[in-house]
Amino acid sequence: MQEEIAMQISQRLREIRKSKKVTLDELARRADVSKSLISQIENNRTIPSLLVLICLIQSLDMDINEFFRDIGDMAADPKVIVRRRADYKDFEKEPTKGFRYQRVLAKGIAGHPVDFVLLELQPGADRPRLIRTDAFEFKYVITGRVEYTIGTETFLLETGDSIFFDAVLPHKPRNPGTEPALMLIVYFFRETANR
Repeated sequence: MQEEIAMQISQRLREIRKSKKVTLDELARRADVSKSLISQIENNRTIPSLLVLICLIQSLDMDINEFFRDIGDMAADPKVIVRRRADYKDFEKEPTKGFRYQRVLAKGIAGHPVDFVLLELQPGADRPRLIRTDAFEFKYVITGRVEYTIGTETFLLETGDSIFFDAVLPHKPRNPGTEPALMLIVYFFRETANR
């Protein structure tokens, strides 16, 4: 439940910042915190202290009660969750050209946060460097071709192929094709205390 709330807070912070057209640099300056900390919070890679969160909310000229309205409503652990395509939210996980992320669902399962995401890669889209994530990752190619580098190995995945790996290994996707590629990604995050 806590992880779901943390994911909701991350998403809400990003949505409000973008709706108010406030850049990461500007918010960092206003709140007197680093740009990288805000990015980590918005990407659900770290949980802010209460003091930092309140400072960020106030720096966005947002009422604290309004910010937290509806946070936690999804945490009631319903037996069935239906998400419509219109419910999917675009979010920027990284500033890489040709990458489009959409959050389908963020849910705590057996005490661990799980994030279900769609990633559309435009032709030629390539992350400039390998990254690490404190999670296990499952990738399923819905359409197109994706070249996935994990450590020193590269795997060519085509429509219907999937891969599962420990994302502490350095990794990156690349679309080698001439058509967009679409992947379903499921992040199985480790314990919050370890992130």
